[in-house]
Amino acid sequence: MHRRYETCKPSVLVVGDVMIDHYVWGKSDRISPEAPVPVVDVTDMTEVLGGAGNVVNNLVALGANVTMVTAMGDDEDGRILARKLGEIGVCADSLVVENGRVTTRKSRIVASHQQVIRFDFESRTPIAEETEKKILASVQRALPDVDIVVLSDYGKGVLTTALTKRIIRLAKEAGVAVIVDPKGDDYSKYEGATLVTPNKKEASIATGIEIGDRSSLEAAGFGLRENLMLDHVLITLSEDGIAIFDETMRIVPTVAREVYDVTGAGDTVLATIGFVLAAGGDIDEAARIANAAAAVVVGKLGSATASWDEIIEYETTLHESTTEHRIKSREALVRSVERLKNEGKRIVFTNGCFDILHLGHVKYLEKAKSFGDALIVGVNSDASVRRLKGESRPVNPEYDRAYLLAALDAVDFVTIFDEDTPYDLIKIVEPDVLAKGGDYEGKEVVGSDIAKEVRLVDFVDGKSTTKIIEKINDDKRE
Repeated sequence: MHRRYETCKPSVLVVGDVMIDHYVWGKSDRISPEAPVPVVDVTDMTEVLGGAGNVVNNLVALGANVTMVTAMGDDEDGRILARKLGEIGVCADSLVVENGRVTTRKSRIVASHQQVIRFDFESRTPIAEETEKKILASVQRALPDVDIVVLSDYGKGVLTTALTKRIIRLAKEAGVAVIVDPKGDDYSKYEGATLVTPNKKEASIATGIEIGDRSSLEAAGFGLRENLMLDHVLITLSEDGIAIFDETMRIVPTVAREVYDVTGAGDTVLATIGFVLAAGGDIDEAARIANAAAAVVVGKLGSATASWDEIIEYETTLHESTTEHRIKSREALVRSVERLKNEGKRIVFTNGCFDILHLGHVKYLEKAKSFGDALIVGVNSDASVRRLKGESRPVNPEYDRAYLLAALDAVDFVTIFDEDTPYDLIKIVEPDVLAKGGDYEGKEVVGSDIAKEVRLVDFVDGKSTTKIIEKINDDKRE
């Protein structure tokens, strides 16, 4: 099911409180002589988009086209914010600068995988009326071209009651769904939205119902839906999953995994639900995928994102996915390659017909994988094999061949190509290493002008598809 989302590019409008998440990384193995506090030896410092900016980061990681509308201060952090949005391909034209406002910065000290302290610089006052008008004008311009509106409310003053109500009304008039990550104890400003996504604690505060069992959970969820006239309510339940409320209540369970940092997990849930709904998915599927995405990010330190590859890989560990997710269309492969390169992975590429998979193929691929961190295999299509080997080949159809390759531990991704050579595919991958069989010794290797390095792999003597076919034919004649 994920395969169709990998190639989707829905347009999403995000409105909310954007901030800079600043991390000071280090290690601590001593206590200060000046006070009973740890001394942190700083090893690195990073700055990433936080708040609604982290929602944007997550949407971009999933492949969405994002428009960001927000207010910020006329300060250095505001300029950093605009630059970082530009770096991920989000236009800064709809960022409204308000003089005298402080762009929010949250600084965290992290020592040995443990957050030690956080300190904030921010404005919490509601934005000025003139700023509201500018934001609303930007929303009106964007609405005709978006598939969904995401409101990320961190209570820092951007989503005032008046502005929030106007955005929801405009979106409804335009037939565009609005999903909200709410804040505070009064949710009345979200009335008429498509859905809200509070966590259990937030839902308890907003409803005055202490959620401690199924009965109180139902009362809170259905109460929010009825009082705010929503299509759905999603209450996140941490390790217990996500509760969905519409005509019925159901809980989409999650599976616990090692947690390093819960920072931004709610942003990931909001972004993933928004993406899936914008791409035409239903609410139950959106919640299930959001659960997996959240499980990915809590296994990372700091505000983080989840790509489709990571979501699929996580679900594979739960036996909820299949080998076919390693088989990529050319468009999906581009995203996978980009992620691998961003992670600093050394990419190996090889190609072939792989008609009847045998020991020689497996050993060849295992050796190829040893040259780097990730192995991508291009497989000739049926039409391509016929042109190269004659009308009697291939024995196995292209999808069968791709699937068997994708099932091998040595192979990370497989893609089918229809050309006689993989040159166009190699141009897309731009591998660090191009692996070919030992019979290419002294010959020109297609794509050698693109790859950083060509490595040859000796074949296993006596192991080939041709010999297998010859043996089968000899046996028939006998």
